[in-house]
Amino acid sequence: MFHLLRYALIFIIFGVLPARAQTQMNMLEHDAKPYYFGITLAANQSYFKLEHSPAFLADDSIMIAEPLKTMGFNLGLLANARLSEHFDLRFNPQLIFASKNLYYRETYPKPQDTDKKIESILLSFPLQIKFKSDRIGNMRVYTIAGLKYDYDLASNARLRRAEDLVKIRKSDYGYEAGAGFEFYFESFIFAPEFKISNGFGNVHVKDPNLRYSNVVEKLQSRMIVFSIHLEG
Repeated sequence: MFHLLRYALIFIIFGVLPARAQTQMNMLEHDAKPYYFGITLAANQSYFKLEHSPAFLADDSIMIAEPLKTMGFNLGLLANARLSEHFDLRFNPQLIFASKNLYYRETYPKPQDTDKKIESILLSFPLQIKFKSDRIGNMRVYTIAGLKYDYDLASNARLRRAEDLVKIRKSDYGYEAGAGFEFYFESFIFAPEFKISNGFGNVHVKDPNLRYSNVVEKLQSRMIVFSIHLEG
């Protein structure tokens, strides 16, 4: 074991370190830019955090009401302003295509399983603080945290069939937190990122006359996002 450790140290000292020293540093001037822009491509997994209403316990026609997780995608722009050596202010507006579905198991008028599709086209406006590490060659690690405002363009798209729907509000607000990596190439930055994007508010429009809505008290949006940022 000691021989293996010794050989590993020799390899690091005489092999890895010189190679790292010879690595060409890309886009060194980028760290001093007061601001820069980029684009965002992302995939999301979204769902609702569901809280049952008192009517759910009293209702014997719907035995189960629970959220389902579904996949969607995001397209966005990015604007980044440098605050200090390690802190940036980031604005990342996005168009989000998501579907937060609900599953019901019914016993009346006949036993059946029902999925209610709640499709959303969101305009999302997140404002974030970005904390970034020192560069390690052509790579950097960062974390983000911030607030967002969402506006659902499709919340009333199927209102004509309201008796079959769970109504959702147009507006929501919440928080985002995540982490990512920046890889510096000669002419652009490739930045993969994971984040959670959760809503604070109750987006459910309760209607006691709608059987699928009556058993639900509160719906809060939940989203896990994997993003690729291309920055210049």
